[in-house]
Amino acid sequence: MTEEAVKQTKVIVFQLKDEEYAIPVENVGSIERLLPITRVPKTAEFVEGVINLRGVVTPIIDLRKRFNLEASEHDEQTRIIVSSIADMDVGLIVDSANDVLDLKEDDIEPPPEVVGTVEVEYIRGVAKLERRLLILLDLEMVLNQKEVQKLMEIEG
Repeated sequence: MTEEAVKQTKVIVFQLKDEEYAIPVENVGSIERLLPITRVPKTAEFVEGVINLRGVVTPIIDLRKRFNLEASEHDEQTRIIVSSIADMDVGLIVDSANDVLDLKEDDIEPPPEVVGTVEVEYIRGVAKLERRLLILLDLEMVLNQKEVQKLMEIEG
């Protein structure tokens, strides 16, 4: 008797407001505590600025602002998830980074028409776990090509 391999995706789970989100672990370079951020003039409102991360200038995006969620004060739980978007490292400010989970492909469903307050275009799917609902972000959609180009100019 052969057992069919169950395809799994390992994800990093993080929190924004009252919702849990997930991104594939292969897109995450590191998770950092909040570092001093240098503001950059004439950038989009959701771009907080840049950080010097081990000698690399990394643009920082506030995901709450990006998704038009209400602002909150940063605290000890606030993290920067350094992710690769369009071959560029970008830091994503999140309320907290909670978990690493293995999701079975069967647990992931297409996004419903309305998911909380985050626009559906940013969402790859929704994962139902026993008592949790995770929103899987499509990182490639979080920034459009024009925004990526502007961030590359900041990065130098």
